[in-house]
Amino acid sequence: MNFPIRGAVYHNIKDMDVNELRDMVVDSIKSGDEKLLPGLGVLFEVIWQSCDQSEQDRLMNILHEHIPREKAQPPVAH
Repeated sequence: MNFPIRGAVYHNIKDMDVNELRDMVVDSIKSGDEKLLPGLGVLFEVIWQSCDQSEQDRLMNILHEHIPREKAQPPVAH
């Protein structure tokens, strides 16, 4: 199945104000629902593409320093 995730995410957030966007991100992270991860990925893509090289470097340093390595699990084959 080929589902246009980006378009669906853009549609769902197109009319949100800044506070609504923040609430959606916070709620998505707090819920821990893995179905929401692709949408958060789309939002990260928007942020990434909007940053210059120094901001991208800063984001990567933050990400690298804060990856919860103790929670890493190898994928399970089904």
